[in-house]
Amino acid sequence: MKNIITISRQFGAGGGTIGKEVAERLGYYYCDKDMIIRAAIESGNLSPEEVRYFDEKVPREFGLGQSLFDFYNKPLDERLYNAQKEAIRKVAEKGNCVIVGRNANIILKEFDHSLHVFVSGTEHFRVKRMMEKMPGTTEEKVREELHNVDKARKKYCKHYTGTEFGNAEFYDLCLKSSTLGLEKCVDIICDTAKF
Repeated sequence: MKNIITISRQFGAGGGTIGKEVAERLGYYYCDKDMIIRAAIESGNLSPEEVRYFDEKVPREFGLGQSLFDFYNKPLDERLYNAQKEAIRKVAEKGNCVIVGRNANIILKEFDHSLHVFVSGTEHFRVKRMMEKMPGTTEEKVREELHNVDKARKKYCKHYTGTEFGNAEFYDLCLKSSTLGLEKCVDIICDTAKF
């Protein structure tokens, strides 16, 4: 039985919705971006404003001249990433959880009893889905946001983990929600987690 499930996803593919349903069906704790960020803030040294500003942004300067051991002199976003990483590990150590986003699949790669899932969808499906969630927003604006978020996630993943966001090599299971539907994705994840 897999008692740690991570879900990475393309923007608009329904990964968060799928994750919530998987957690509900399995009776697992659900943890998403907001919960992880809250835990990172509670860890100290980061204000909510700093967290909001640097969330999922790659630093312009890597701080190469700084000591790797001097936490307080690291760029803020490095501190944020490390605080989020620690929060994710604490949730995983308790088990029976579904963690959405934040590169949790890489952060928890050495954890036994884990299932790492990637959810994708066609651009048409994702745009349509997000337009329903954002009434009054033009298709052009939604499509632009889709591209921006996907690009930011890829860049963030590459910078902090050295891996490629969405590459099947880094996941146990890759699902296309536009083909399977969200409910079928939930079924597949729950069934796979039982092994």
